[in-house]
Amino acid sequence: MSIEIGKTRIGDVVEENAKKLGNNVALAYYEYDFRKTFSEFDEICNQVAKGLMALGIKRGDHVAMWANNLPEWVYTQFGSAKMGAVMVTVNTNFRAFELEYLLGQSDASTLILTGGVRTPDEYLKVLEQVLPELANCEPGNFKSDTLPNLKNVVYLGKEKIPGVYNWQDVMEMGKSVSGDDFQKRKDSLESDDVIMMQYTSGTTGYPKGVMLTHSNLLGNAYSMAETMGLTPEDAMCIPVPFFHCFGCVIGTMVCTVSGTAMVPITSFDPKKVMEAVEKYKCTALLGVPTMFIAELEEMTKNKYDTTPLRTGVMAGSTCPVEVMKGVMDKMGAMEMTIVYGQTEASPGITQTRRDDSMDVRTETVGRALPNVEVKIVDPITDETLGPGEPGELCSRGYHIMKGYYKMPEKTEEVIDSDGWLHTGDLATVDEQGNYRIVGRLKDMIIRGGENIYPREIEEFLYTHPAVRDVQVVGIPSRKYGEKVAAFIQVRPDAESVTEDEIKSFCKDKISFHKIPQYCFFVQEFPATASGKIQKYKLREFAVQEVGEE
Repeated sequence: MSIEIGKTRIGDVVEENAKKLGNNVALAYYEYDFRKTFSEFDEICNQVAKGLMALGIKRGDHVAMWANNLPEWVYTQFGSAKMGAVMVTVNTNFRAFELEYLLGQSDASTLILTGGVRTPDEYLKVLEQVLPELANCEPGNFKSDTLPNLKNVVYLGKEKIPGVYNWQDVMEMGKSVSGDDFQKRKDSLESDDVIMMQYTSGTTGYPKGVMLTHSNLLGNAYSMAETMGLTPEDAMCIPVPFFHCFGCVIGTMVCTVSGTAMVPITSFDPKKVMEAVEKYKCTALLGVPTMFIAELEEMTKNKYDTTPLRTGVMAGSTCPVEVMKGVMDKMGAMEMTIVYGQTEASPGITQTRRDDSMDVRTETVGRALPNVEVKIVDPITDETLGPGEPGELCSRGYHIMKGYYKMPEKTEEVIDSDGWLHTGDLATVDEQGNYRIVGRLKDMIIRGGENIYPREIEEFLYTHPAVRDVQVVGIPSRKYGEKVAAFIQVRPDAESVTEDEIKSFCKDKISFHKIPQYCFFVQEFPATASGKIQKYKLREFAVQEVGEE
């Protein structure tokens, strides 16, 4: 459907899909072997919306969801949007301190949670630590001095927990809400209402709640869906986490605006991904580079029919050229795209196009999305730079967040007085308007006055036959300011490789000052639950190992 920014609300799209695509598959789960049509999906979302209203949740109240990619997550995303609550997404890696901070900072009135992701009761144990008063409360009457806004806790499991509603209880309670009251609530909603809050990963400082509206999410999703050429004939496999914009915008929201079937994976497993792609004849697949690397390796162990696969998105961190080529050649996804963005931009800023050349689709992050402005500026003078000049990428348009929740000073640090979001990413643009991300401002290595962009070294090292994945960071040096360190994962089928061999491979092929001074061979990289590599942890490790020269 067409999205009219400034008028369309998320619930409008769900209801139009039910009318026009009622019998088409909206949601399918390989693990549970079930499918829901658009008509059934709309009906369940209505039940969820009414259930939330029965809990006393008003327009603008905050509902936190702490779970992996379960069906109830999707129902709550669209059900809460229908009745005007703000869904607050909770990182699945959070533990007691982080959960308590998020519930307090977000002023959440309701927490919905599963038992756990790694073990069946890990979240319930955290719940006991954060909300010890629950055991002495009736469901819906939670009271705490530390979390004064929290009133309801809803458990997605079946066992009874003191002070906690079960999901089915809430669905039953929703039957008491009349159709007229539900309609009045829907009619009161505005497209500019904040409808979702996503917390940044918090790699520096406390996590910040990014406030996103109906228009932010729908407009961005519609542009990305059009760029991929998605239609009701398509099915998208979504193994990336819902709590991140990648999963719940580029995934579920893109599917909803295009009438594409959603095929989520509860928790990432390359075998489950490939089986789901084959079973549901998925035409689109999402993932961060490390996911695609694991899937390509799975395809060397077992055979899968990926014939229908044609498009999707690789994003979340630097997209290695060799990995993108593997996805195109071995999976057959010849129209695979790269999206660049960040949560504060809902999240998409640029995207490669399906008909771009191989070079553009493997070496750039594409052009600005429709109705999105992008420019490159000098990070010190703020002067707009020309083609080929590296600087900070900035963006402006309908897709920029309303701000960080209760953090006006932090908002002003990233959105200037003219409405430009300063991303903190270093990039260049060519004459055709294609952008290349060369690093983060804080990740750029300055060695003896020379600016070194880690991405350039990483791309070169990917061409070594033994290198599976690589991350490059700078570490302090008294003589040069910084020196280059490379963290390398070796391919499972490759022979062992040494630091000297890596340096010899680089000699006379890249500039001397770019050759890694140190090489660390690792099994895995520290990463957030959404797949972003935490380079600051690599840097800390390197400093511990070699010290500051």
